[in-house]
Amino acid sequence: MKNTRGVVIGASAVVVTAVFFLVPFVFILLIASKDRVESSLLQFSWPKHFVLFQNITEAFAARDYLMVIAFINSLILTVVSVAALVILSAMVAYVWQRRGGRSSGLVNVLVLAGLIVPPAIVPTIFVLQKVGLFKTMPGLILIEIAFGLPFCILLFRAFIASVPRELDEAAVVDGANPVQIFFRVIFPVLRSVIMTVIILQTVAIYNDFQNPLYFLPGTQNATIQVTLLNFQSQFTSQYNLLFATILLVTIPPLIMFIFFNRKIVEGMAAGSVKG
Repeated sequence: MKNTRGVVIGASAVVVTAVFFLVPFVFILLIASKDRVESSLLQFSWPKHFVLFQNITEAFAARDYLMVIAFINSLILTVVSVAALVILSAMVAYVWQRRGGRSSGLVNVLVLAGLIVPPAIVPTIFVLQKVGLFKTMPGLILIEIAFGLPFCILLFRAFIASVPRELDEAAVVDGANPVQIFFRVIFPVLRSVIMTVIILQTVAIYNDFQNPLYFLPGTQNATIQVTLLNFQSQFTSQYNLLFATILLVTIPPLIMFIFFNRKIVEGMAAGSVKG
C-alpha cells in the first residue's frame, strides 16, 4: 500500500512538473510559428499559416544579423567565465578545506555574503568606470566570475572534503609542491563536480539577461539574451520574431540539460557523503 501511494505521488509530481515545463515551451513554439498578425493575439492555438522557418530566418537577419554577433559574444562570455570559475573556485575551495585556520571563519563569511547580499548595480558600474572596464567584455566577464564564485566554491569544498588527505601526503613525500599537488593530484579527482559546475554555470551565464544589459550596453556588445529587446518596444511588438528568438535562445541550454542531467546529479551528490 505504501509503495503504491509512493508511486502515485511520484507520478503526479512528474506530471505536474512536465506540465509546468512543457506547456510554456509549446506556447513559445506555437507563437513562433504564426505570422505577425496572428501572433499578436497571443492565443494558445494552432497557427493558420505555419511560418516558423521564415520567422527564424527573419529573426537572424534582423538589424544586420545582430543575432550572429550576439551568439559570438555570448560564446566568448560563457567559455571564458566558466573556465575561470572552475579553476579559481577549485583552488580557493582546496586551500579553504585543507588549510582551515583562523582565516577560515573570515573566508566563510565572505563566501556566504557573496551568496546572500544582493549585487549593487550603480556602485558596480561606478567601479567599472573608474578602472576603465565599463562597456567592455573583460568587465562583464569579471562580473560573471564574481557573482558565480561563492556557489562554485561551496560546491567544490563539499567535494574536496571527501577526498582523502593521504593523496596530498603521498604527493608531498614524492616531492611535489602545492601547485603540483593541486593540478596533478587533486584537480583530476574533481572531474564529476567540475562537470556539474561547467553545466550549471554555462546555462546561468548564457541565460543571463540583467548583467549584460547593465554592464555591457550597446548594439555591438549585445549578448543573445539582450537581442530579445529588438522585437518589443513601447508602441509596437513583433511577437512572431520575439518568440522565434526565444525558441533559438532556449534550445542550447535545453540540449545541455537533456544530455548532461545525470552528470549534474552525480556532481551535486558526490560531495554530500564523505568517504
